[in-house]
Amino acid sequence: MPEQDSFEVTPQQVDALRASGELLAFIDVRDPEEWEKTRIEGATLIPMGVVPAALEAIEARADEASLIVYCHHGVRSLQVVSWLRQQGIACCYSLAGGIDRWSSEIDSSVARY
Repeated sequence: MPEQDSFEVTPQQVDALRASGELLAFIDVRDPEEWEKTRIEGATLIPMGVVPAALEAIEARADEASLIVYCHHGVRSLQVVSWLRQQGIACCYSLAGGIDRWSSEIDSSVARY
């Protein structure tokens, strides 16, 4: 994984980690309407507004795998990762550029919008 003080990971870093067998849990913090448009396979939807209420579940996921948090372009996910780090969850990272960059650089089957 990247340095602990790094809050972001690039799509290429995530893809390489996934290919190496690193346990990753994708957390999608977009709204349900965005989720319906497209998503990264295997992700869990936890909209940004409900992240505080879902903290216990997120902590449980972080005990099992490194968290890759994403949104559309990476702004909301960076805010969520910053907040999660303040709550003591160290192994969480924002996907730089969000699902849009993931689609353009890693998996073109993920629709862009």
